[in-house]
Amino acid sequence: MQKTLSLKSLLILGLSALSLSSCGIFGKKKEKSSVTGWSYDDKNMGNFHVSKVKYPNAGPGLVFVQGGSFVMGAKEEDVMGDWNNVPRRVTVPSFFIDETEVANVHYREYLYWIENTFSGDTTVMAKCLPDTLCWREELAYNEPYVEYYFRYPSYNYYPVVGVNWQQAHDFCIWRTDRVNEFNLMKKGYLKKDAAKKEMKGGGADGSFNTEAYLLNPDMIQGRSKPKKSELKDINNKPRATVKMEDGILNMGYRLPTEAEWEYAAYALIAQNPSPRKSENKSGEELRSNQQIYSWSKNVNGLRDNRHGTWQGKFMANFKRQSGDNMGVSGGLNDRAAIPGPIKAFYPNAFGLYNMSGNVSEWVGDVYRPMTPSDGQDFNYFRGNRFQKNFKNSSGEFERDSMGHLKKVDISDEEVKNRTNYQRNNVINYLDGDSASTAAYQYGVTTLINDKSRVIKGGSWNDRAYWLSPGSRRYMQEDQGSSTVGFRCAQSYLGPPEGPGFKEGNIFGKRKQNKRKK
Repeated sequence: MQKTLSLKSLLILGLSALSLSSCGIFGKKKEKSSVTGWSYDDKNMGNFHVSKVKYPNAGPGLVFVQGGSFVMGAKEEDVMGDWNNVPRRVTVPSFFIDETEVANVHYREYLYWIENTFSGDTTVMAKCLPDTLCWREELAYNEPYVEYYFRYPSYNYYPVVGVNWQQAHDFCIWRTDRVNEFNLMKKGYLKKDAAKKEMKGGGADGSFNTEAYLLNPDMIQGRSKPKKSELKDINNKPRATVKMEDGILNMGYRLPTEAEWEYAAYALIAQNPSPRKSENKSGEELRSNQQIYSWSKNVNGLRDNRHGTWQGKFMANFKRQSGDNMGVSGGLNDRAAIPGPIKAFYPNAFGLYNMSGNVSEWVGDVYRPMTPSDGQDFNYFRGNRFQKNFKNSSGEFERDSMGHLKKVDISDEEVKNRTNYQRNNVINYLDGDSASTAAYQYGVTTLINDKSRVIKGGSWNDRAYWLSPGSRRYMQEDQGSSTVGFRCAQSYLGPPEGPGFKEGNIFGKRKQNKRKK
C-alpha cells in the first residue's frame, strides 16, 4: 500500500514540477522573433507587443460573405438598351455586409447623437437630415409619408429613404466611431462616461473619431489608462492607448462596392455548397449555373410543396404592373404599398434580406456605362480619390465640423514616379484619354458626371426587370429618393473561407513518396 502511494506521489510531484516549469516559478515562456531572436512582450526586451493571430468577427448587424469569382452584369435581355452591364467575370474577396437595409430607427439614433453632440450647431444637423420631401408628387397625395414615414413608430424598422449618397457615407463613419468608442470603453481605454459627456454638447473637438484617435490620441477627450492590461509600454506599465495592430478596434463600416453588393445579392454559394467540415475536404467549382434574382434557391426553399402555403407568394416587394403596387384587397401579393419591413420576405443564401426589391440601394461606385468592361477583374471599384490628412501652418492635424479629420488631395507631383498610379483623383480614369475613346461631358453630351453614383437592387416602385442584381442605374450623390436606401459593408482580413479556417493550402507534414532509383 505504501509503495503504491509513493508511486502516485512521485507522479503528482513530477506533473506539478512540469507545470511550474512551463508557467509558474520558472516564468512563462515568451514568443520570440524569428528574425532577431528577441522575445515579444518581455519587459527586459522593450515590451514589443504582438497580438495573437486572430481574425475580425462580424460587427453589429453584419453578416460574413465568403468571396469568390462570379459573372458580374446582366443575366437577362437588356430590354432598356443601356448596354451598361455587359457580363464579365470578376473576383470579389470575402467581406462583411449588413443583414438588412439601414432602418429609420437606426438613422434616428444617428440624428439623436448629432443633435446632442452638436447642440446649437444647426448647420451640422441640417447636413444630416434625410429629405422627407422626396415623397411629394405633383399628382399624388403623399403628405402623410412626408410627415410620418421617417419618425412614426409604425415605420421604425422600415428602410430609411431620402438619404443621399454623402449622408450614407457619413453615417458609415459615425457607425465606425460609435462601435470603436464602445470597444475602448469596455477595455478601459476610455472613461465610462466619455460618450455621455460628448453628447452634452461636445461638438467636433469633443467627439470620438477613430482616425483621429489612431493618428493623435491627444485629440480625443475622456481617455484613461486601465489598471490591468496585456498591453504594456516600454516601462512595463499598462499602455494608455490602443493601436490598430492590437486587434481591438473595428476596421470600419463603409458603403459596399458595386461588385460586392451584386455578388452578395446573388449568393451563389447556394448553388455551389461546400461539404467542407475540415481542412481535408473541399467543394466543387461550379460555374455553369446562373440566376436572375437574389432569391433563387435560398436557404429556406422557394415554396412549401406539401401544403402549397407559399405557392404564388411574392419573393420581393416590387411593382407588378402600372397601377399595381400591392395586388387586390383580400389577396395582397407583396403586402406592401410602399417600402416594407427590413426583414420582410426570405433572406438569400448568405442570410441577407431584400437584396431584390423594397428599396434600391446606394453603393460606393461612381457610375460609368463602360466600367464593367474597363475595370479591374479583382475587387473592381470606381471612385478612388487618394487623399492624405491635412496639416495646418503649425504642423497640427485638424478636424472638420463633423469631427472627422480634414483631408487634402495627394498632389500628382507626389505620385508621378509610381508605377501603379500617377493621379490623385481617378474617378474619371479612362474618360477621353489616350487609352479610351469614351468621354463624358456633363451638360454637353450626357448627364453623367463625377457625382453620379450607382444604385442597385430595384425598389417597391420598380418593375421586376430592375430587381435583378445585374441591373444598374445612377443618381447624383447629393440627391435622395423615396425609392433609395442603403446598407453598410466592412472589409474582412483573414482566410477567405472565414474565421476557423487556415489560409492557403497547408498540407500535412508527412514526406512525399520518394521515387525509387
